Amino acid sequence: MMYIDNILFAIILVVGIGFFAKNVKKLKRNINLGHDVNRNDNPSARWKNMAMIALGQSKMVKRPVAGFLHIIVYAGFIIINIEVLEIIIDGLFGTHRVFSFLGGFYGFLIGSFEILAVLVLVAVIVFWIRRNVIKLKRFASSDLNGSPKRDADTILYFEIVLMSLFLIMNATDLHFQAMNSGNVISQFITPWFSSFDIMQVEAIEMTAWWIHIIGILVFLNYLYYSKHLHILLAFPNTYFADLNPKGQFDNLESVTNEVKLMMDPNADPFAAPPADATAVPSKFGASDVQDLNWVQLLNAYTCTECGRCTSSCPANQTGKKLSPRKIMMDTRDRMEEVGRNIDANKGVFVPDNKSLLNDYITPEELWACTSCNACVEECPVNISPLSIIMDMRRYLVMEQSAAPQSLNAMMTNIENNGAPWQYNQQDRLNWKNEN
Repeated sequence: MMYIDNILFAIILVVGIGFFAKNVKKLKRNINLGHDVNRNDNPSARWKNMAMIALGQSKMVKRPVAGFLHIIVYAGFIIINIEVLEIIIDGLFGTHRVFSFLGGFYGFLIGSFEILAVLVLVAVIVFWIRRNVIKLKRFASSDLNGSPKRDADTILYFEIVLMSLFLIMNATDLHFQAMNSGNVISQFITPWFSSFDIMQVEAIEMTAWWIHIIGILVFLNYLYYSKHLHILLAFPNTYFADLNPKGQFDNLESVTNEVKLMMDPNADPFAAPPADATAVPSKFGASDVQDLNWVQLLNAYTCTECGRCTSSCPANQTGKKLSPRKIMMDTRDRMEEVGRNIDANKGVFVPDNKSLLNDYITPEELWACTSCNACVEECPVNISPLSIIMDMRRYLVMEQSAAPQSLNAMMTNIENNGAPWQYNQQDRLNWKNEN
């Protein structure tokens, strides 16, 4: 009977981690729906990006208030959860504060954790007030209505509960309080339980301990369904981010090869290897998530929905429908829909007569983009909504000839006159004769 708690703990731990592993496998499968792209060049620059941006939060602090508060939550939540290792050992082997043999260093660690827990609580409350009381414009946008808003609040509530349980667990641990080392905050909470007898206090401690570890496992598995997935994905996302200068777009390899063939007077068009007759021709651009590359799909899952991109978008500021944040959220939603389709059909995608273009993102949104890269510059984890917008535009132009009339006119002029203007080459210098 004495091992029932340990067995129960082991079962909960295995189930929690197993479900998380299952979700990670599904996450990887969905990201790999995108086509391949090589992002293994210049590893030193990529490691630097990851260290500075994902770990160092260098782009977060461009907005000092939110950046500082986020660093507190980020550092506090990660560092405090180092104690999870101790909880796991205690839970599996029936020990109690197994690391307390470290003496003064242990007291220093727990004391630091308690201070950080209070700071996290303060920061999270401020975040909640910014979203629900002050209602900052970028958090009150229509693209956050419904589940995205509930998700953001749920995460804040999770963090409040977990930090509070950590402090209550310490405050009601009579053995820990007797050590008088590391209880820099919990010592002031302990008097709240002075009216309870010892058995009641111990029961509160064990209840807080169990709910705390179960809450961590629940939160771990909630990550897959929430915007908080960026806790894990910010690191690979910054590592695999595009290192090319902003504004440099990639060329379609098939088009590049055709142009080279046309421009090379010595090229023999018949010398090219024949195409596979059974192969499905690749699209120009993207109309659905399978046409994007895997880094773009990783971007969609990494999106924090913070709205910095949208708040900096000149098209959005002038009342256009475009919201770079919505582009990423729509891409993730469509990716999840495709994933559910695959799950329901035993690993095979069955066409559902839907696509990212039109069903989620409208041409009006795509053509509102000025391609200024403000969204890319502002993103704290190096997401590029612009790359998705440009690929979908490319599809509209090259597959559907569905560019706006003004753009079609310009391209027609370039084709016929060699310039964007509606003048033939003989009339280009007529302006010099005008008074």
